[in-house]
Amino acid sequence: MSKMSVLDLKAMLASEKANALAAISAAQLMEERADAMDYYLGDMRKDMPAQDGRSRAVSTDVADTIEGLMPSLMDIFAGSDEVVRFEPVGPEDEAAAQQETDYVNHVFMQQNPGFMILYSFIKDALHIVTGFVGAVWLGVKVMLGK
Repeated sequence: MSKMSVLDLKAMLASEKANALAAISAAQLMEERADAMDYYLGDMRKDMPAQDGRSRAVSTDVADTIEGLMPSLMDIFAGSDEVVRFEPVGPEDEAAAQQETDYVNHVFMQQNPGFMILYSFIKDALHIVTGFVGAVWLGVKVMLGK
């Protein structure tokens, strides 16, 4: 497999960024996010307007569900010493795969607030339909999203 040139990588990343920004600005997605925020806050007036003389009590089932899921999801994704693991292709790759695993986990969890990055990403994905994580490495900005 040949290496990708820096220009090709930059072009690919610019294209991905443009696609992500187009998706974010889409009117339907914006409306879905607004609805998701209302539901999270217990505001159901849009779908279930309160009747005069009736209770104005609100349900926070969406927020309760998301908050209830977060500990289990965080345990799955950040509950071990290895957030990521590189698998060797053959026996000759075992040492390199272990070194890569150790390095990436150290950078993500020790040099950066890896736990909070994952927490915010997962909660945003559950809460407002999309979650994004940006990373800058060697001057190349990478955007990951759900």
